[in-house]
Amino acid sequence: MATSVTSVSQRLRALALYKELHRLGREYEPSYDFHGKLRKLYEKNRNLTDEEEIEKAIKFGEYIKNETLALYSLRKYRHLKQMYPPNPTSDP
Repeated sequence: MATSVTSVSQRLRALALYKELHRLGREYEPSYDFHGKLRKLYEKNRNLTDEEEIEKAIKFGEYIKNETLALYSLRKYRHLKQMYPPNPTSDP
């Protein structure tokens, strides 16, 4: 019974992660096939049965999510930096 509860929990986590990544991918660069690569990775890992392997795949997905969020933050920072002129420094 414990293994089925664990597998259901992992399945729900994997689906929630897929939805999050799919939403993040909407704003990603159009030239990069984010959704296609995401789908291929999920289809590749679709038949995993070993709980450790499933957990490893979920951790990798979370890593991808964090890296994508970091890229978004960097893009926003660069945009803001371009929008405002640099501070003039006064030479004494």
